[in-house]
This record gives sequence, structure tokens and C-alpha cells, in this order.
Amino acid sequence: MHEPNHSLSDAHRSSPAEDGPGPSRSPVSWLLLGLLAIYALACLAGWPQAGRDRIVAAQRAEAAHDPAHDPAGTADGLHDEAAAGDAPAHGVHPSAPPPVTTLPFALLLAAIAIFPLSPGISHWWEHNHNKLLVAGLLAAITLGYYTFLHHQPVDLHFPAHALVPPAATGPSWPTVGAVLTNALFAEYIPFIALLFALYVVTGGVRIEGDLVATPTTNATFLALGAAMASFIGTTGAAMLLVRPLLETNKERRHVAHTLVFFIFMVCNCGGLLLPIGDPPLFLGYLEGVDFLWTLNLWKPWLFTNVVLLAVYWIWDTFLAHPRETPRDRTRDERQTTPLLIRGLWPNAPIMAAVIAAVALLDPAKPFPGTDWHPWVFLREAVLVGLVLLSLLGGDGKIRTANGFTYGAILEVAALFLGIFVCMQPALAILHERGASLGLDSPRSFFWASGALSSVLDNAPTYLVFFNAAQALPAAGATMAGVDVGRLAGVSLGAVFLGAMTYIGNGPNFMVKAIAEQSGVRMPSFFGYLLYSFGILLPVFVLVSILFL
Repeated sequence: MHEPNHSLSDAHRSSPAEDGPGPSRSPVSWLLLGLLAIYALACLAGWPQAGRDRIVAAQRAEAAHDPAHDPAGTADGLHDEAAAGDAPAHGVHPSAPPPVTTLPFALLLAAIAIFPLSPGISHWWEHNHNKLLVAGLLAAITLGYYTFLHHQPVDLHFPAHALVPPAATGPSWPTVGAVLTNALFAEYIPFIALLFALYVVTGGVRIEGDLVATPTTNATFLALGAAMASFIGTTGAAMLLVRPLLETNKERRHVAHTLVFFIFMVCNCGGLLLPIGDPPLFLGYLEGVDFLWTLNLWKPWLFTNVVLLAVYWIWDTFLAHPRETPRDRTRDERQTTPLLIRGLWPNAPIMAAVIAAVALLDPAKPFPGTDWHPWVFLREAVLVGLVLLSLLGGDGKIRTANGFTYGAILEVAALFLGIFVCMQPALAILHERGASLGLDSPRSFFWASGALSSVLDNAPTYLVFFNAAQALPAAGATMAGVDVGRLAGVSLGAVFLGAMTYIGNGPNFMVKAIAEQSGVRMPSFFGYLLYSFGILLPVFVLVSILFL
């Protein structure tokens, strides 16, 4: 049997879950209370309100902007001299760094892809503090370049767009400050806050039971997970359903293919319809894509998942299930218990509130039916409060039964801290030179973003190609400055082709590790490729032909 992924299995042994009456005394609960207190103090000082006001002012300036009278406007048609410090009013433009500055970003993504699979390094890499060390060192190299070597203005994206000039002499602290602000405040904090909320709230719900593991039963699990993934996230849906699926199939010997299809559908292809479904789509939402825009992709979502479901049912009905021994089938039919869902209260209404907060509390958009714009980071403060309610109001024993710990989300937080900093040069280069990549059609963006999402994490890959598409002139309607056809190609490629390998999306490896801990012999890295190339690739070819 393959060894389980140690970084995840160790995560389940560390950071003890909230247990019994303990959540109210948990350090995590106190930390969340402290964050809410800090935000309350910031509100008393007027900082979130001031940030919101700058966003609204920038939007009004953009609406009234006349390029003929402002040759120094940024790529977004904005110029905020107050934020830009001593930036001159005319003739200054941001300048992208040289391509070599993307090396730390490439090295970090390579480490994420290779280190877990390297026998000599995997044990060292399994510890989150070592991931943070690698991510932090590579991020420091990127920041060092901006501090000492980058002598051109840079775009500031938070709270509103502005142009920040370099220092006249010596280290350029304004430049590195703008880069850090873009990476942390505009991207990292909203990203981690959402993932943390989805992870913790779904961790308080448990589905347990043992049904008869027929092909139809397993297909129902897959269909349910694919439908849920867009609304509670691929990570949430996978963690919620993988254990009851394994429990249902524990009497069967041929189970690996069921978990592979689970990764295909629940961990990836099902999460296409809303920004909370998959991390790359949420990054698009942070870049200005409307919350409900991805619902326009329901046709490729439905086609892909229905085809995969049909292939699975045929496979399990005619190939896998008939290979089970009569003894195992008899045990499976006799050893059953009905499904029981625990923890829906208070977590189901809290999850609905999470979705509402993400959809409605965007400071760049007025609250529906009003002219009021939410304050900066109000959305994230509400998410923190909802997590706290889940911890305090939920049953800690359910989290213990789920094997819930904070290890997995800490792993994501450590790695993406470095990713968001290291990717800043790549984003600047693509924004300036994206039109020269040779990508133009939605289909080319689908395969380009999908190919990299297969071997790298699909969230930063999405953002790279989003910026490349944004730099191109639109052929028709646009969304967030991107031609809608190209945006569909980037979205479909990043979400769907993240299923091509174990390392394409975070939940893929998590499901593999949990399955192996339960005794399922999962395919190796290259064995999994045989599944994905044989099953997924033909489906994705059809998607690109029919919908792009």
C-alpha cells in the first residue's frame, strides 16, 4: 500500500480540534475574538470607512475620466495622487520588472509540485513551518528586488488604484510597501479568510453511515458532491463526503476508481458555478468578476459532470462491481446503517451567511438596493465572526469525529503567503506584455491555463492568465476588463484541468491521503495520470470544441 501523504496526515495529528465544551476556551477562539476587536478599533479610528471612501471616489473619477485630459492615467483609468505620494501628475507609467524576477515564483511552485513526491525531501517538507520557511525566503528575494533594484513606479491596488513612484535615492520603501499591500491586503487576506471560513464551518458537519455500495449509490455520492462543491467549496464538499463514501465502500475491494472519480468531480469539476466553489474563481471575484457571472458556465459544468457520472456508473456497473466476491457483496448488503447527518445546526445557516457575506459585502459594489458601500474588510470581519459562531455554537465532538484540525488550512496559509508575494512580478509583466504571448482565442486560454493548472496550483495559475487576458483588447462584451469568452476559457481551464494530477488542486491530495489512511490502495502519481489522460482529457477536448 502506498504511504499516506505525510504533510496531511501529520496535520491531522497536530492542532487539536475543538473538543466537547472546549471551544469557548480554545486559543483559536480567543485569536478570532482578538481579530474582531482589532477591526472594531480600526472602525472607531475610521480606517475601514476611509478605505471604502477612496474606492468610491476612484470609481467616480473613473466614470468621469477623459483620457484626452489625463495622459498619466493608469491602465484602469485612475490616478490617485494622494495615494501616490510624490508621483508626478503627468508622463509617469508603471513599469514591469525583468522576466528573471519571476524565478522565485517559479521555484516556489516547483517546490509545491516536487517536494511532496521526493523521498529525500518529503519528510522535511511535511512540516508547515518548513513550508513557511521556503515561502518566506523566496518572498524575501522578491521584496529585496523591489526594495533595492526596481527604480520604476508600480501600481497600487488597495484600497484604490494609484501610482507609487520609487524613492529618489536609497532603498525604495514606498515601492516595496505597495507590492506588499497588493499581495497581502488586496489578495491574501480576503483569499485566506474565505478558505478558512469554508474549512472550519464544514468541519463542524458530519455525515456518517454505511449504505449498500452499489454503482447507483456511489454515483449518487458523486452527483451530490459535484452539486454541493459550487456552494460550499470543493474542499468543504470533499471533506464532508469522502468519509461516508469510504465507510459505504469498506466491504468492497475495488474502490480506487471511485475515489479517482470523486477527485475529478467533487474536488474540481463541480466547483465551477460560484466564486466560493474553487479558489481560482474567488481570485477572479476579487479582481472584479461579478459574483454570479460564473453561473453562465452552467452548460459546460453540467455537460462535464454528467459525462463523468455516466462513465463512472458504466465502469462500476460492468467492470468493478462484478469483480467483487460473493462474500464481500453479502457482507456489504448485511452490514449497513442509515445515513445520519450531525452538526447542521448551527453550521447550515452559518454557511448560508458565509455565501451571503461574500456576495453582498464587496466594498467596490453598493449593497443591493442602497447607495451604501461596505467598509473595507467588513466582509472578512463577518467571516471571522461566523467562524467564531460555528466554533462556539457547534458540537466539538463532531469535529473530533471528523478528525478536524487546523493543519491543512495552516499549510495553505503558509504557502500562499509566499505565492501572493512572489507572483507580483509575474502579474506586472503579464499586465504590460500579455498581448505578446500569442494567446487570443478562448480555446487557447482554456488549454494554456489548464495545462499549467495541471502541474501547478490552479489558483495562482488562474490569476496569471486572467491578467494576460486583461491586457488584450476585447472582441466583444467584457467582465472585469476581460473579454467574456477569454474569461470563460481561463475559468474552465483552471477549474477543470486542476483535476488532471494530484497536485492540480489542494483537495486532490487531501482525498488521496484520507483514502490511503482508510486502507484504499490509491493509484500512484503516474497511475493517476492514466486515469486522467484516458477519461478527463477526451471530455475536456469536447468541452473546448462545444463551448469555446
